[in-house]
Amino acid sequence: MPQHNNDSFRDMNKKEKIITVFAIALLIFLVVGFIIGVFFFGLAGLFELLGVQYHSIWSLLGFVVSFFVLGVIVELFFKAFFKLTVRNMTGKIKIGFIRFSFEFLSNWLVLFTVDELMRSITLSLKAEIIVALLLAVLEIVFDSDKD
Repeated sequence: MPQHNNDSFRDMNKKEKIITVFAIALLIFLVVGFIIGVFFFGLAGLFELLGVQYHSIWSLLGFVVSFFVLGVIVELFFKAFFKLTVRNMTGKIKIGFIRFSFEFLSNWLVLFTVDELMRSITLSLKAEIIVALLLAVLEIVFDSDKD
């Protein structure tokens, strides 16, 4: 009698596995594209309000992608440093202020770095600070981490 295996991935043939991997990759691509799109349109609107000049839509897209990629890397370090800083602290207000400070500093560092590396977009210090403050507030508001 043939043995029935409950592991459906082992029972899939090669074509089904390729389709599954492709579907998962497409889903990841769409999610990342959506997030970058939100950043793109959000920063485009904010830059318009702040009077930031950029050469083309492509330079803005390059700025957003660079900001996103560098931001993920910097966020890892700042989040770890934040957790180490507040692990023995009490008081929600103190921890909230420190978290806001870390979020603001990490966003400003990424904005400053990307701005310095790109010649097609020039942000004033005022614009960098406003965008970093707004992003810090949005990250804290939309963060699902409840600790």
